[in-house]
Amino acid sequence: MRKPRRDEGRNRLKIRVMVFVMLVFLCGARVSRALAESPVAPDLMVDPATGMEFVHVKGGCFQMGDTFGEGDSDEFPVHEVCVSGFLIGKYMVTQDQWVKIMGSNPSRFQKGGDYPVENVSWEDAQRFIVLLNEKSRRKYRLPTEAEWEYAARSGGKNERYAGTSRDSQLKKYAWYYLNSRQSTNPVGKKLHNEFGLYDMTGILWEWCSDWYGSRYYNTSPRNDPTGLPNGFFRSLRGGSWDTDNRNVRIASRYRAAPETKNAKRGFRLLLPVGGVK
Repeated sequence: MRKPRRDEGRNRLKIRVMVFVMLVFLCGARVSRALAESPVAPDLMVDPATGMEFVHVKGGCFQMGDTFGEGDSDEFPVHEVCVSGFLIGKYMVTQDQWVKIMGSNPSRFQKGGDYPVENVSWEDAQRFIVLLNEKSRRKYRLPTEAEWEYAARSGGKNERYAGTSRDSQLKKYAWYYLNSRQSTNPVGKKLHNEFGLYDMTGILWEWCSDWYGSRYYNTSPRNDPTGLPNGFFRSLRGGSWDTDNRNVRIASRYRAAPETKNAKRGFRLLLPVGGVK
């Protein structure tokens, strides 16, 4: 039997290496294409000052408002809105994170650092944001109603709640009047929506940046709406620990004076793409 020559062995090795490189390239191309088509970037951004995690959400267009036809008049008309890409808090701001920046805890339910901070006004949230931005060298802000709803809907899906449309599944996704034991609960203990965001339905009403307008949907611009230029109330979304099914719907809107505090209100932060100083 003829022994293989040394150059034949080298050629076989070269062929194997070339095949391996081609397979790696093809797999990498498929992964890159899948990530490019995904509404959520694979990575989380972590704030250096607080450890807050932010999910990267690609911009897009969706039908904003009560698409199920069961809400209040301020949820109509359903209209198309397009939002730019952003990063949004995976969870609401917690009591530990608040204390790291502000030095004290205003919450009524002080049961643990992983509970969401509450009993804070819209103006309190703004003071927190100013100090956080100084420490983190970033440009955090509250989400607009449109950004909040787009994120809660996992990019505009026609869902009643954040993660599901079925009342029978709601307890798996939200802390509300049927399972909250009349209290807040730690963040991140329920199922997340398709974007990987927790507690956008229930637990606490979340402050948004907009001035509230009951007829704003009639005149809202299509691209990146920010609410009325002025007003008396700021908008809140998501429902709270004492809220019934109807008011933890994604489309449900609430309002309050920006200086008022309540143990049913908290917030999560948003970072525009390019919001690092």
